[in-house]
Amino acid sequence: MTNVLLAVSGSDHWTLTDGTHHPCGFWPEELAEPHRVFREAGFTTTIATPGGVRPTADEAGFSAGMNGGSEEPGRRFRAYLDGIAGELDAAADLDRVDPGEFDAVFVPGGHGPMEDLAVSSSFGALVRRFDAAGKPVAAVCHGPAALLPAVDDRGEWVFGGRRVTGFSNVEESQVGFADRAPWLLEHRLVKAGGAYEQSGKPWTAHVVVDGTLYTGQNPAASEPLARRIVEALGG
Repeated sequence: MTNVLLAVSGSDHWTLTDGTHHPCGFWPEELAEPHRVFREAGFTTTIATPGGVRPTADEAGFSAGMNGGSEEPGRRFRAYLDGIAGELDAAADLDRVDPGEFDAVFVPGGHGPMEDLAVSSSFGALVRRFDAAGKPVAAVCHGPAALLPAVDDRGEWVFGGRRVTGFSNVEESQVGFADRAPWLLEHRLVKAGGAYEQSGKPWTAHVVVDGTLYTGQNPAASEPLARRIVEALGG
């Protein structure tokens, strides 16, 4: 049976430039929608976090303001996550998982990964093993930040030169964090050597696939990105 590792941030905050902690975590849509797509495809999913802590959902992701002005999406995401509360409570320890047991890894976004996964050498090594084995590596929105520690023996990013997307500087500015963030994802992906691409219109679904690297720009890309993984794995 196909098994997908959902590598989720364990942080409940993001440290801003001034040292204050912005409460956050994973973005609800970016875990709920891929999990649903994988489950409907008949895949097994394993949620894992650093240290096996229960991941925290960013409450902003349930708000009408972050869901096109409608309360319905947030209620739907909350209901879905409540339905998998047992999986969230029993999150595996990301530092102890064996990539040999999985067919792909998927990283949901939210600002949480900017705090922990983006600076985790152990997760970077795990991603490198997935990539070396030719298994899909996927990340959405701020999730690609978690791929940055995946460097080779020379310290170079293993995804350098490949097409990639992620939360854009424009989108970060529109949510009010561009001038408070210690670093911006788009800038960092480019600096690492990625061939960064983005949609011509912010907040529209945009998925980029380059070999076994699958990335989505923003929350709207969560479901279509997961469906591309299902297609790749023959679901």
